[in-house]
Amino acid sequence: MSLNWVMLAETGGFVLLPDEHIVYTSPPRTTLSLRSPSGYPGKQPLSISSSAGTAYLTNSRVVYLPSKPTSSLASFSASVLNLHDTHVSAPFFGPNTWSAVVQPVAGGGIPARHSLVEMRMTFKDGGSFDFQSEFEKVKEQVQHALDLARESGQTPGQGGVDLTSVHLEQLPAYEEANGTAPAAAPAAEAAPSSPLLLRPETAPSDGGDAPNSDGGSRLEPKRGERAPSGPPPGYEEAQRDGVADMFERRMREGGQGRDRERDNP
Repeated sequence: MSLNWVMLAETGGFVLLPDEHIVYTSPPRTTLSLRSPSGYPGKQPLSISSSAGTAYLTNSRVVYLPSKPTSSLASFSASVLNLHDTHVSAPFFGPNTWSAVVQPVAGGGIPARHSLVEMRMTFKDGGSFDFQSEFEKVKEQVQHALDLARESGQTPGQGGVDLTSVHLEQLPAYEEANGTAPAAAPAAEAAPSSPLLLRPETAPSDGGDAPNSDGGSRLEPKRGERAPSGPPPGYEEAQRDGVADMFERRMREGGQGRDRERDNP
């Protein structure tokens, strides 16, 4: 993070670093606010703001140029790796705000007593979500390039990162050597899905009975077995007991009805 260290171009805008290019440019009425954290303001809190300006997102940093430069704020820049907890706030009324926690660097124009700075940019004319989306892509790619640089033994820090290796375009879809997309895996090799829960009236029994078209179960004898020619044992006795129970229940209900008529003439 640095204040008033961006090299401005004579024709407007700023001078890009080697291998740097602009990814997103905000509308010209975007505001900027740099303040000490509200929970730890300190004895000499930081408070710098601009009511209008343009925010630029490049493949390595965020740059802000106010429409009316002042002695306290002529330019602002911060590496994407020094911007943390970035998010967009969308109130019910008013424009959206993009917020971040900035980690200052030595010699960047911020006093050393400020270890963290709260940054807010208000997009009066829209574009906050586009800015956040592009920022996340840039930071992911820069972090990946930094990890590769560390693995290869280069100097840690963004200064040792080759920005030409930061590709922001989406990777192409994988294709086979003959130029065709890979075929889908056969069903037999697919991961097994969860078992289906069948209703009791349609679930097959242990004997392998399959449901018929009307949803009922069709009982078929197994191969080598002969279908029974008569009722199962105890069938007639069970029928007699059922008829007797039904007759006795009806007689009991009839007697109770006559008793209620005598009690209530």
